[in-house]
Amino acid sequence: MSVLALLFLAVFPAALVAAAVKDVTSFTIPNRIPALLALAFLPAALLAHLPAAALGLHLAVGAGALLLGIGMFALGWCGGGDAKLIAAAALWLGWPALLEFGAWTAMAGGALALALITVRRGVLTPYAVRGPAWMGRLIASDAGLPYGLAIACGAIAALPHAELFTALAAG
Repeated sequence: MSVLALLFLAVFPAALVAAAVKDVTSFTIPNRIPALLALAFLPAALLAHLPAAALGLHLAVGAGALLLGIGMFALGWCGGGDAKLIAAAALWLGWPALLEFGAWTAMAGGALALALITVRRGVLTPYAVRGPAWMGRLIASDAGLPYGLAIACGAIAALPHAELFTALAAG
């Protein structure tokens, strides 16, 4: 495996972890993270020697995920950063891994919601409030759900089944 392929293999999970950490600590996902993923996709796809049809399918999946994300944002179901991160992750994962991405993201989101409900209503709340300021905001009863963490977990869990990554790892 070339150093360049290894670099592109690392970009995706590193950007997802950065988005998750930023979302958990500030309830925002900076535009530069999904933008980095979107911009890095084409060189990664070319390095992986994806056929034109597969490349087109990845682009269609990313565009479809962006439209879905925009719809969810318009309905107030997620934040704008979440919508863009879903689209960028879907672009990299492509069609075969998209279903796994959705399933893993939903399960991670459910686990995250249960964990936050438990902490927000539980005996740990007084201790968590004594932690960093971001932790106090995270466990506030009126706080939202930093779904970027669930998106990152879902995308990383689907990674082994993504055509782009298996091609990069083989190359």
